[in-house]
Amino acid sequence: MKVEVVVEVRHTENKQKVIRALENIFTPKKIEEKRSDVGTVLIATCEGHECLEKLRSAIWRQGIQDAARSVIARGIVTEDTVVFSVNKQAAYAGVVSFVTEPNESPLGPITFTVKTSNTRQFLDWIAPRTYRGRVYYQAPPPD
Repeated sequence: MKVEVVVEVRHTENKQKVIRALENIFTPKKIEEKRSDVGTVLIATCEGHECLEKLRSAIWRQGIQDAARSVIARGIVTEDTVVFSVNKQAAYAGVVSFVTEPNESPLGPITFTVKTSNTRQFLDWIAPRTYRGRVYYQAPPPD
C-alpha cells in the first residue's frame, strides 16, 4: 500500500501547526514542500499500513467506524485507489472529521490518496462494519 497526503499551508497559517495536524493523524516517511498560489503545499508519503495507524486509532477511539466507512467508500475512485479528506483544524486537535464538500474546510483539507491492491480489504481494516456498536468483521492490514 502506498499513501500520499496533500495539505496546503496558507500564507496566514503557521507551517509547524499544519505539520502537527498532519502528524496527529498520519506518520509520514517523507514530507516535501512545493510553492503554490495560496502558500505552500506539503506532500507527505509512506508505504505500508503502519503510517495510517494514527488515523485508524482515532476512528476507533471516536467510535465513528460506520460514518468513516461510508465516507471512505464514496472515495473509491478505481479498484486500487481511494481518495478522502479530513478537516485540518480538527486534525490539529487530534480528532478525525471527514470533509465531504469542497468548501467545508475553510483552510483547506488534508487529502489522502491510498493506492492498494485491495480497496475492500483496506476499507474493512480502517473502518470495519459494525453491528449494534460492535465490529462485525475485522480485516487484516492491507498490503
